[in-house]
Amino acid sequence: MKSVAINGYGTIGKRVADAVAAQDDMKVIGVSKTRPNYEARSAVEEKGYDLYIGIPEREQQFKDAGIEIAGTVEDMIQKADIVVDCTPGNIGPKNLEMYKKEGVKAIYQGGEDHELTGLSFNSFANYDDSYGADYTRVVSCNTTGLTRTLHTIDPIVDIEKVRAVMVRRGSDPGEIKKGPINAIVPNPPKVPSHHGPDVKTVMGDIDVTTMALLVPTTLMHQHNLMIEINNTDVKTEDIIDALEKRSRVMVVDAGAGLGSTAELMEYAKELGRNRNDLYEIPVWRESINVVGNELYYMQAVHQESDVVPESIDAIRAMLEMESDNEKSIAKTNKAMGIL
Repeated sequence: MKSVAINGYGTIGKRVADAVAAQDDMKVIGVSKTRPNYEARSAVEEKGYDLYIGIPEREQQFKDAGIEIAGTVEDMIQKADIVVDCTPGNIGPKNLEMYKKEGVKAIYQGGEDHELTGLSFNSFANYDDSYGADYTRVVSCNTTGLTRTLHTIDPIVDIEKVRAVMVRRGSDPGEIKKGPINAIVPNPPKVPSHHGPDVKTVMGDIDVTTMALLVPTTLMHQHNLMIEINNTDVKTEDIIDALEKRSRVMVVDAGAGLGSTAELMEYAKELGRNRNDLYEIPVWRESINVVGNELYYMQAVHQESDVVPESIDAIRAMLEMESDNEKSIAKTNKAMGIL
């Protein structure tokens, strides 16, 4: 049973904590917050996690709020076999110094740059690269979504070139100060966007170019992929079959009432998921089409949750708990109820 610390208990951190708690070979030894908000209270009173504070000078604020704390982040990581760092982007470099000082392994999220660790992680594409490593970074939600489907189809189509348009949510549902209100915002207003290079950190040989824009929604991201392929004998049905067989991917039918991101989120509720999360990448069946040497499809990404199972697999890889990526994927999926 490995001890896992969650540094940062926000949108991703609280989901990673619950995913760790669901596994039978690892446990949560603590989570951290910098403010005594409802998430801090919930972590202690509803989840039963030991709570550590990221800013020691705010200890009195937690006491005034009646929220019990177990110590500081430094105290927490001293008890851990590994830390999953879910703090806001750009705090990573400072935290890395702390992790190195304490001699603890750490996993970062996609908000940090690849250069911070020199190693990025995806369960399907490069699990072995992080096996036994001290530090790695789980790629972003969009990169995770792209990698899952591209890695699945590459063996049968022999990808020549990928072009993808990323339609991104303006903000997460709980963020009230960010995002476009009545606008479509090129993000960034240049081509390529950072998503293509990020895919290459886990699929190094792939030729991919991306562009992205923000739209006024909080629910999900949506991707539109146009792929040049070398295998012109492949059929649309072959692509559908491969995607249907791949866990953490689901082929959905717009004609069955799943034609939008809003309906996909309703479907997650029907599945009875914790926080209504959709860990899988939905691909619209009707969009999958092979025309000559080109393949087209559209998919969605639940930005709050798709990277969570990857973080669990990264823990197993780095702590050398499981050398076979598919066995780790299967174990994580079973514990989290992932299709």
